[in-house]
Amino acid sequence: MNILVTGGLGYKGVRLVPFLLEKGHDVCVIDLNWFRCSLSPHPRLKLIEADFAGVTRRQLEGIELVIHLASVANDPSGDLDPKLTWETNVLGLDLLCSAMASAQVPRLIFASSGSVYGVSTLERVTENAPLMPISDYNKTKMIGERVVESYADRINVQIVRPATVCGVSARQRLDVVVNLLVFQAVTTGRIRVLGGAQTRPNIHIEDMIRVYDFLIVNEELGGVFNAGFENLTVLEIAAMVAERTNTSIEVEESNDPRSYNLDSTRLLSSGFVPRKGVVNAIEELALKFNNPEFTASIFNYNVKTMQETLTFPR
Repeated sequence: MNILVTGGLGYKGVRLVPFLLEKGHDVCVIDLNWFRCSLSPHPRLKLIEADFAGVTRRQLEGIELVIHLASVANDPSGDLDPKLTWETNVLGLDLLCSAMASAQVPRLIFASSGSVYGVSTLERVTENAPLMPISDYNKTKMIGERVVESYADRINVQIVRPATVCGVSARQRLDVVVNLLVFQAVTTGRIRVLGGAQTRPNIHIEDMIRVYDFLIVNEELGGVFNAGFENLTVLEIAAMVAERTNTSIEVEESNDPRSYNLDSTRLLSSGFVPRKGVVNAIEELALKFNNPEFTASIFNYNVKTMQETLTFPR
């Protein structure tokens, strides 16, 4: 299959693209390359350094599926420039879908976010639960879903609402909860927890990639899918990290109220079987961070990269 991946140089993208190539697909990546390219050359890989919103009909010729990962991602990044966040995550998405419809690209897998549920006290947050986004980023993901659904008469649309992704990647992120806590433990010998009572759903990055592959193979599965298999409080995650790194935990107040239990029964009942969890991610991350060849940089943090290299406000 000929697949276009937007945001293919991001945290998930640099794990997804090699996976797709190994599966025998031809892959085109469109990415602005904010975080430096960490993909290796491949005869069936084409890289276009550009804004996905400006994709042309010619670039879409022969494309059979678009996997849309690109966005201004996570709450702090979205808060740096809300106007850019809305333009990228909503207007840019509409332009992409319009170009796809014009070029008769038949399929789209859209990476939304489990954060569209905001704060929920429901015991089981299924795909039918009310959406209560509380940040610009959350809101743009909710409206982004409405955008892609408006093209459902011309494009086969599948929407994924991922939990917080954790684990090792060539474009390593250190600003998501599991990755951050492991990095703190390994490099400082202590874990700093903000709040701790918030419940966060989690998904290992390898299972996240396998979810996309599952949807590629199962084209008939339409609609929205939650993708998260471990609902843990931040303090529970910290305790798991502390146990495996022999470190202490310090708890401070937090102004981040997001908390919800993601229910992924629809995906599981469709046949998807997760293989890895938070414990696997902790062990793999600790091994990577203990390797003297690993050096953290601003490119491991979305906000720092935007502030230092893209002249966004501090």
